[in-house]
Amino acid sequence: MDERDGTNDSTPDGEPAPTAGAEPTGEGTATPAAGRATTHRDRAAVRDWKDAVTPRSALLCVGVFLLMLAFALSYMGALHHPKPHHIDLAVAAPSRSAGPLLAQLNGLPGEPVEARAVSDAATARRQVTTRDADGALVVAPAASGGGTARLIVASAAGPSMSQALERVMTAVAPRAGLRLSVTDVKPLPADDFEELSSFYLVVAWSVGGYLVASMLGVSAGTRPANLRRAFIRLLAMAVYSIAAGVGGAIVVGPVLHALPATVGQLWWIGALLVFSAAAFTMAMQVLAGVIGIGIAIAVFVVLGNPSSGGVFPWPMLPAFWRAIGPWIGTGAATQTVRNVSYFDSHHITAHLLVICGYLVFGVLVALLVPGLKARRPRRVGSPAHLAAEA
Repeated sequence: MDERDGTNDSTPDGEPAPTAGAEPTGEGTATPAAGRATTHRDRAAVRDWKDAVTPRSALLCVGVFLLMLAFALSYMGALHHPKPHHIDLAVAAPSRSAGPLLAQLNGLPGEPVEARAVSDAATARRQVTTRDADGALVVAPAASGGGTARLIVASAAGPSMSQALERVMTAVAPRAGLRLSVTDVKPLPADDFEELSSFYLVVAWSVGGYLVASMLGVSAGTRPANLRRAFIRLLAMAVYSIAAGVGGAIVVGPVLHALPATVGQLWWIGALLVFSAAAFTMAMQVLAGVIGIGIAIAVFVVLGNPSSGGVFPWPMLPAFWRAIGPWIGTGAATQTVRNVSYFDSHHITAHLLVICGYLVFGVLVALLVPGLKARRPRRVGSPAHLAAEA
């Protein structure tokens, strides 16, 4: 009780009454300090989210997501349902029967073969062994009608294509009154199942090429600060490429005996491919920064691998992949290794020019962009280190 006015300062329960102006307290009521602490924690959490996933990182994640979808679409689109289309077939037959037979072959539904006449059986066989034709058909008519047809294939050019040709001719021969036999002039060795060794060797080389350029870009900056540094990086990648070419050739040859070609026949192809992939990847990084790595992967992996003709030869692929395959380094190198290994290096010049095209483009861009950057006038008073990439 207050001695001055006789009032009681206690509540009916005996608790002291709150004084005027005091803020209520209790378990369910937050104090200003507690509110400020909560706000601070909320802001810190938001900052953590922003620091952990920046807008740039989010865009890169979207890019990776799209690359993943493109990977699935490209591989499954190219390889899920192979069927023959315009397989080049050289036909040696007497003139009186060649015309109707060619018309019958070229008129098949879906156009699985593209038949053309050659002069004789020797020419037909030679064109298969030199990769001028995918297969050959040698017809010997009988005097009483009908006759025999010998289908000449080369499994080393792709077993699935040889099998497709055999299926087509097995269906056509009885309708033409011909008894069919099959001769494989370039059979595969037992150590190269389905002729996949060439393809996987090329995949290893191309992965080594774009990965070394990517790692150098991540560790030392995607854009070299000047022309000298760009040249040094290219030189380092060239040395690496020679080692990678020799290493891959040793693995596929003396170690595994998967291909009949020697180390001397293969190492330079690998060195050329690795350096072209590395130089192209470096050029993409110089132009687009870290996004350039994704561009290189899209070219060599997403588009290049399924269209290379390594799993299924080009005549077995859908139109899009059949069209782009010869123009990507992966496909060009796969055909080069295959032809060097099994076909006495026939028809490799055009493929080598494609690989060299990627190499020249990559080197020129990798050197020209830093060179032009170095020639650009620097702002007066700007620190020298601003010209170099962190």
